[in-house]
Amino acid sequence: MMKTTPFEFVESDPSGTDPLQEELALLDLAAQGRRAAQLWEAPVSLVVPRSYLRYSQFETARATFAGRGCPVWLRMTGGGLVPQGPGILNLSLAYAVTRPPGALSEAVYLHLCEVVGSALRSLGVPTHWQSVDGSFCDGRFNLAWGPAEQARKIAGTAQYWRRAPANLQTDDNQRHLVLAHAVLLVSADLEEINQRANAFENEAGSGRHYDARKVVSVQEAMGDAAVVQKGALMSMVSHALKESIDGIALPQ
Repeated sequence: MMKTTPFEFVESDPSGTDPLQEELALLDLAAQGRRAAQLWEAPVSLVVPRSYLRYSQFETARATFAGRGCPVWLRMTGGGLVPQGPGILNLSLAYAVTRPPGALSEAVYLHLCEVVGSALRSLGVPTHWQSVDGSFCDGRFNLAWGPAEQARKIAGTAQYWRRAPANLQTDDNQRHLVLAHAVLLVSADLEEINQRANAFENEAGSGRHYDARKVVSVQEAMGDAAVVQKGALMSMVSHALKESIDGIALPQ
């Protein structure tokens, strides 16, 4: 890994509704040779990978939830269902690398885990990466809080790759664009988001079910320290993430 130039923070579009369009816009910036970052919150919604299209009841369930004021969006990255809404902070990073996914996929995950983990450590919340069975969108590179055998998921990670355009290619033609994304539970109602996720999985017929006891928020992990902040926790976490990003070298 080597030191890189700073990320450029991009404001999210307050009029936007589909997060996929925001992700595409970040990749467009990366295609120009820029390093783009975005911190964003979404209204009450669910986001699923395109693999959910295989469930026969998916479109029916999607229409039902949209009618309840909870749109269900498709995303480019893999994994599973992710609830969005108040108290959930998203971090998206888009940049170019000089090697293909097979060579750098794990390094991209570890970089993202360190960015978020470093920010949380600065707030007194130590984390580590591991799978947390029973949590929504479980993966090897979750960030978890607590002893390994009792760990609870506090953040999830995902990534999406695209070959870089000709203007960024070198002689070996190996340059790619990376979109790395983290979902951080800051002050979300954990019971509500899990109930909403389970209700959709049930209606879509996926057979998946999640346990609210397997996730934790930054607010809960901080305990009394979060209460003292009087509602400023989201701003604190956002600031910590911005401070963390440029202090950690990118995979190349």
